[in-house]
Amino acid sequence: MADTATTAPAAAAAASAASASTDAPPFQLGKPRFQQTSFYGRFRHFLDIIDPRTLFVTERRLREAVQLLEDYKHGTLRPGVTNEQLWSAQKIKQAILHPDTNEKIFMPFRMSGYIPFGTPIVVGLLLPNQTLASTVFWQWLNQSHNACVNYANRNATKPSPASKFIQGYLGAVISAVSIAVGLNVLVQKANKFTPATRLLVQRFVPFPAVELLSCRRAPGCSSLCRASCAWLPSAWPCHWPSASSRRCRRLRRPN
Repeated sequence: MADTATTAPAAAAAASAASASTDAPPFQLGKPRFQQTSFYGRFRHFLDIIDPRTLFVTERRLREAVQLLEDYKHGTLRPGVTNEQLWSAQKIKQAILHPDTNEKIFMPFRMSGYIPFGTPIVVGLLLPNQTLASTVFWQWLNQSHNACVNYANRNATKPSPASKFIQGYLGAVISAVSIAVGLNVLVQKANKFTPATRLLVQRFVPFPAVELLSCRRAPGCSSLCRASCAWLPSAWPCHWPSASSRRCRRLRRPN
């Protein structure tokens, strides 16, 4: 009886929203907007997560979105609210606020900020004719950015000691720098390469340095959900028990 009484207001609110909008799918609080059983649905879901437009949401718009979801949750939704408005409100809240602490995530470390803030780092990694110092700097900056994004989007319901994050961060930086510098040295000592070939190969040195670290992190799934999972239907839902991303934890268990 208690469960019925609890879900009745939300059901009434959902019915009101559904009758007001036919363009968007029926709103479900805390659930993805797009079907996760197909690649296209997962692709659109990831586009929603990394949408940089949420970086420009004002404080007032954020408060309105949070209040709208609270009204839906408690069955006090005002008449005329559409499913599209509810989905937009949930997208804004999830993009800006941490789901466990309900605190704002620093803009460069949000998933919606990963492309605009991460792109300059990628460009720096691919700069030609890099010195030892520049190689070390860009690899350090890339791993530092990744570590901050991972920490900002961590599972805060299961606190981990700071030493664990520090160890992971130092291991990632040392590994990335070692791989990048080592490959650069090998390429420079390869006498069979012409100058043009050597320059071309050096352009691709950052890729193994980054990808090998991604493979090393995969068994624990301690990093953020990787977009490559969208290409693998067998990876959905995620079965890694230690998945820390809020998106992983939401999607890995079928409802």
